Amino acid sequence: IYNLGVIPIPTNRPMVRVDNGDLIYKTEEAKFDAVVDDVVERHQNGQPVLIGTTSVERSEYLSKQFTKRGVAHNVLNAKFHEQEAQIIAEAGRSGAVTVATNMAGRGTDVVLGGNPDIIADIALRKQGLDPVHTPEEYEAAWDDVLDQVKAEVKADADKVREAGGLYVLGTERHESRRIDNQLRGRSGRQGDPGESRFYLSLGDELMRRFNGAALESIMTRLNLPDDVPIEAKMVSKAIKSAQTQVEQQNFEIRKNVLKYDEVMNQQRTVIYNERRQILEGKDMEGQVEKMITDVVTAYVDGATAEGYVEDWDLEQLWTALRTLYPVGVDYKELVGDSDDGETNDVTADELRETLLKDAHEAYARREAEIDGVAGEGSMRELERRVLLSVLDRKWREHLYEMDYLKEGIGLRAMAQRDPLVEYQREGFDMFGGMLEGLKEESVGFLFNLQVEAAAPQAAPAAGVSVTAASAAATASAAPAPAAPRPLPTQEAAQQAQGTVAPSALRAKGLDDGEPRGLTYSGPAENGNAQLSRRGAAESDDAADAGTRRQRREAARSQTKGKKAPRTKRKR
Repeated sequence: IYNLGVIPIPTNRPMVRVDNGDLIYKTEEAKFDAVVDDVVERHQNGQPVLIGTTSVERSEYLSKQFTKRGVAHNVLNAKFHEQEAQIIAEAGRSGAVTVATNMAGRGTDVVLGGNPDIIADIALRKQGLDPVHTPEEYEAAWDDVLDQVKAEVKADADKVREAGGLYVLGTERHESRRIDNQLRGRSGRQGDPGESRFYLSLGDELMRRFNGAALESIMTRLNLPDDVPIEAKMVSKAIKSAQTQVEQQNFEIRKNVLKYDEVMNQQRTVIYNERRQILEGKDMEGQVEKMITDVVTAYVDGATAEGYVEDWDLEQLWTALRTLYPVGVDYKELVGDSDDGETNDVTADELRETLLKDAHEAYARREAEIDGVAGEGSMRELERRVLLSVLDRKWREHLYEMDYLKEGIGLRAMAQRDPLVEYQREGFDMFGGMLEGLKEESVGFLFNLQVEAAAPQAAPAAGVSVTAASAAATASAAPAPAAPRPLPTQEAAQQAQGTVAPSALRAKGLDDGEPRGLTYSGPAENGNAQLSRRGAAESDDAADAGTRRQRREAARSQTKGKKAPRTKRKR
């Protein structure tokens, strides 16, 4: 899937582990009884045993069975993760029995005889020495205790090797052969002896899903009792076939998920590149000028797509344009509309060129106005902040929209359509619409935001300390004083020396600490789509409340049950 090269790394020393064939029992009860008998026998011979289970419930069930038989053992699962280091360190000691789930014990080295460093640390802690609270005493006693533990571990390791090394026992086959190999790989590391075996039953999940009925019929025809296992190549081939089918299914799932993720990855690349350019301030003026051109062109093309001049609704076009910027031309003068109803033959191209020229001139006046209020170069700072704010909000809304689209795109298969192709097509259309909305909203903000120069903060007097809390309280309680401007001669001198920086500016809606909320599509209670709105405060509170899917489900559960009041029907 990922087109990456893989190089197998050979073992450091030849592997001498013995991998025994699987034993298949008719019932789970008979399987676990055989597991307990096998473990008890090896425990009495001094051979360490590592038992792999598929769930916490199975590990606890085996723990109860070992307790009944009087076998000392350790359980390594999610409930005892704090003792994981100690349990793994002692799992290779003579006669040790460790029951571990899939989530615990994998990827760790079970040292025959035990891990001397961890065992020495545990011994010192039992004496009341700790590397944090008593570092000097701990350091002084460390070497002697470590040498003593190493001697004990070496003698115990020789005893374990004579007993056959670590014995890995699996109580169930996993869907992936890789997980089975990881469990087997705990034994026979670095050339040490070892042994492994899997105990299976017809009640296991993998056997129930694939080929379990055929094996059960064979055992029934042979009239075998429950406690007599089957060990045959045919059974091993059936299990391998079942695992291959599951792995192929998982492969197709990952492959399909990657195709869906590629759609979002391409969109994410475009947005992040655009955001990086905004952060670096590259050609901000050119980007905004292009946005103005695209927005005005889209407005004009939409109004003049059909018919002639007399068919165009220019009044509606001018009303829409006035929401973006102060239009300086009158459409009546442009088309020559008079009382007798005669109009000039104005083409769509001429109308577009006139409005584009007017919009760019209006933006030049807006830039001069902002620079006059907040200082030279303030317009570039305002452009960067506006574009970042709008881009981030639009992208978050788009992510919600794409999640909503992905949730139900699989139903397109019922209409004989490829869900992936439909997802790519509609995702592309939604992304294009998001970019158009980004341009339109950014242009509207840049023309209509109320901007003022921020007042400089006075330095505290000598001997007076100002905390952040008191400063914030003072700033919120008292109105900000007007910023004193330097004398013309001083300002001219500073500009000549190049020491004047653009004054900090404040824009209402960007600096009031209350960002705008999100608007996105979501499912209604009746199954239809509805427009969902999340307030700014709610968006901030829910920012760390899990994934977008979890936040959407939480919002859906909050609105569930809220119905409109019923109205009485007139009879």
